[in-house]
Amino acid sequence: MAPITTDPTLLIVTAALAYLLGSVPFGILITRFLGLGDLRQIGSGNIGATNVLRTGHKGAALSTLAFDAAKGAVAVLIAGWLLGEDAAQLAGLCAFLGHLFPVWLKFKGGKGVATFLGILLALSGQVGLAACATWLVTALITRMSSLAALMAAASTAMWMLLFAEGRFLLLALVMTILIYVRHAENLKRIKSGTEPKIGARKA
Repeated sequence: MAPITTDPTLLIVTAALAYLLGSVPFGILITRFLGLGDLRQIGSGNIGATNVLRTGHKGAALSTLAFDAAKGAVAVLIAGWLLGEDAAQLAGLCAFLGHLFPVWLKFKGGKGVATFLGILLALSGQVGLAACATWLVTALITRMSSLAALMAAASTAMWMLLFAEGRFLLLALVMTILIYVRHAENLKRIKSGTEPKIGARKA
């Protein structure tokens, strides 16, 4: 983690604003706007891009992916620009927690993968791109978004060490653990061979 140099009051404000930004459920907002129904009643009920894709609307899924990634990246970039690296890391973590546990949805949110990747891209372009590439290669080979997410998250520590970005390692490990916790059911289905493939309409 970066040394804490920012005023504690400013860090508290940063954490709160980043959490609220992360809590915005873009998947639900986009599907409602397009008249696709309540995303929580579709497929797995998850609010992320993979479940939006189960509506059959690729544009909605891509938009959800972009906005969920952007909210993590924006939180990091603004906090870093205004206050410094300690605030940027805190903002990233809080935006991530906001997506996982959004106040607007009674703390029942998504799995955080797009937001996680957006945060990584904002913190370190090299690490973020490497994690995205890991996701893409795994997804192309297995056609399982969940496995691709787990592989991307698990590889992040390695990429950080490879690209000499160790100051972000603790943050990455915390987010990786949370991603694995949120994917507990997916892990069970992967082991049993019942995990749905990308584009499947049923969970």
